Order: sequence, then C-alpha cells, then structure tokens
Amino acid sequence: MSGMGRRLASVILSAASRLLPPHLSSWSRAMARELIEIPGDRAALLFAAGCLRAAAALAIAARLRSAFAAIKAVPLPVASPTWSLTDMNGISARPRLLGLLCGALAVAMGMAYMLAAGAPSRYILVNLGAGVLGAAAWIALGRTARSPLAGAGTAILALSAPLLVTALFGAAAEGASRWVHVGPLSLQVSLIVLPAMIILYARRPDAVGTAGMIAAALALAVQPDRAMAGVLAAALIAFLLASPGRLPGLAAAASLLGFGWTLLRPDTLPATAYVDRVLYTAFGVHPLAGAAVLAGAAALAVPALAAPRAGAGDRPLLLAFGACWAAVVAAAALGNYPTPLVGYGGSAVLGYLLSVALLPGGAGARLPRAAASPPAAAPEADANVSELSAARPA
Repeated sequence: MSGMGRRLASVILSAASRLLPPHLSSWSRAMARELIEIPGDRAALLFAAGCLRAAAALAIAARLRSAFAAIKAVPLPVASPTWSLTDMNGISARPRLLGLLCGALAVAMGMAYMLAAGAPSRYILVNLGAGVLGAAAWIALGRTARSPLAGAGTAILALSAPLLVTALFGAAAEGASRWVHVGPLSLQVSLIVLPAMIILYARRPDAVGTAGMIAAALALAVQPDRAMAGVLAAALIAFLLASPGRLPGLAAAASLLGFGWTLLRPDTLPATAYVDRVLYTAFGVHPLAGAAVLAGAAALAVPALAAPRAGAGDRPLLLAFGACWAAVVAAAALGNYPTPLVGYGGSAVLGYLLSVALLPGGAGARLPRAAASPPAAAPEADANVSELSAARPA
C-alpha cells in the first residue's frame, strides 16, 4: 500500500463510504478489502472513482425517496384560491431540501438555455459536474447542518483566507483579481465561499466569525469585486435588521465600507458570452429560453420564503440567505457579472449548493412520524452491487 495514487484512492473510497446509505454500510468493508487486492495505483484509482460514482447515485436516490415520501405524506389543499408553494408543509418547513430542488431546477434551466443558444458542450458539462459535486456536498453536510456549529467562527475565518490570497495572488484581468485557475477551469473564489460564510455567520455570529467577515470585506475591496462586496453588504444588513447586535453591526459596517470602496474603483471588465448579461441575451435566443432563465434565477431565493413560518432562530438566517442570492441575481442584471446557475460557471453552482447545505431543516427533520422512519432498501439497490464490482478495472 504505497504511492500517492494509492493514498488518493483510499481517500476517495472513504468519501464513498460516507455517502452510502446506512443499510448498505457493510459495502464499505467490502470495498476496502477489494482495494487492497488491486495491484497498481492507476487501477486502484479507477476502482475508487467507480465506487464513488455508484455510492453518490445510491445516496441521491435514497434522499429522493425520503423527500418523495415526505411530499406524499402531506395532504395538499384542494381548490384553495390562496394555495401557494409555502403551503406544502413537507417542503417549506425544510428549506434545506427546498434549496436543493431550486438549485437543481436552476441548473437544468441554465443547461436548457445554453443548449438552445449553441454554447460549447463543455460549458454544459461543467455546470452539470458542479451540480453533481454540490449535491454530494449537500448529502455529506447533512449531519453538520443539524449540529449547533460550535466551530463556525473558526471556519468563517479560515474561509476568508482564500479570498485574501485570491486578491493578492489570483489571476488578474482588467485590474481585477477574482479568479484562480484549476487546470482548464477558472474559478471565482468569492462565489464559492462567500455564500457559505454568510450562512455560517448567520447561524452563529461570534467574535471570531466577525473577524472573518471583516477580512472578507477587505479582500473583496482589494480584488476589487463590486458585485460580491454588494452581496456581502446586503446579506449582513438583512441579518442585522432581523437580529440586531453589536457584532453583526460591526460586520455590516465593514461590508458597507468595502462596498463603498469598490464603487470608487473602475470596473471595466467586458461581458463574457453565456456568463454575463444572460438575463437579457437569453431572450434573443428564444422567448422560452429567456423565460427559463428568469424562472431559474428567481428560484434561487425561494427557500427564503420559508422565513415567515420559521422559528425565531432560523428566520434571520433565511433572510440573510435570500438577500445574498437576490443580490447576486441583481448584480448580474445591473452589470457584467456572472449570472448564477442559469449561466455558465461552476463557481456559482457550487456556492449555491454549499450555502443551501448549511440551511436548517436537514434530512429527516420535521417529518410526520410515519415518514421519519428510514426508507426500505430499494429493490434495485442489489443491482448496484454489480455496478460497484464492475468499477474494478479488468
């Protein structure tokens, strides 16, 4: 058991084991024993990647079965003139699940637009891949989302570091340094980490977290990133109005100063096809493409509609989430900034699903007693044993 490839295969296999549904936990030991028997790092990596793919499919299927069971258990009102999405208690009481569904809808709408617009196929594949990775993170963070998050402040401070590093050493264009290059991909770090930082802070605003938010405001001012600086200010002000306090006040003041600084700096980046101005250019492709883009963009803030019915502790968090993503969409409408999820860019897809994964209402929460029991193994689950076995290269 030596070599970097073999160690990486072990890490991938560990991630696959965590994704497996509880009733398939014995598969983890089987996969580990199988990995030991495979000679060669490359063959081990291929086997581990196949296991991860199959485990992610099983985990997503299990979550969907649980979600559909919850929806089925909730009686829908009949012929009610005031019925709306928030009347679906099984969904609106679970903003985390609602956010996942809204994210999937927006990504699908964006892929449909890009397909109709003739975008390069790799753009569609990048958004799809980011959606799959985000869904896997949503599953993996299920237990974390239900915990008190005692270390949220430390996590916020740690997440501010990539923003500062990007501001100082990231890829620059037209005087702005907002990106890092990962192979052929260009990632906008702020779109990935900032929404998660906002949710973490809204869940537990402590002194360390406040320092992290101030560092984020500084980093966005230095980059400069006017859009994301405005997003940070909007989200923190919404949180402050819903949950007044000295520490949130300091964080909001710092974000306003950072946003004000970006307004004094010129922002001359040109629009990029399929990334910027999509809310307008989609209508030039076809009215249905434009409608799909608008529907997908509007869906991003839908989980915040659960705020009026949420508990006192969750309401400020949901309002901050809604303000965050409404501001991202507003920035895309007002300037040459990425159009989230419905335009090309995996950064926004990952950022949205990571922030959704930290919302209240984890899997199994607030379900009727009959629906809260773990779902029975699907008949087709045994068929996936062969898929895991087939993952081993010949």
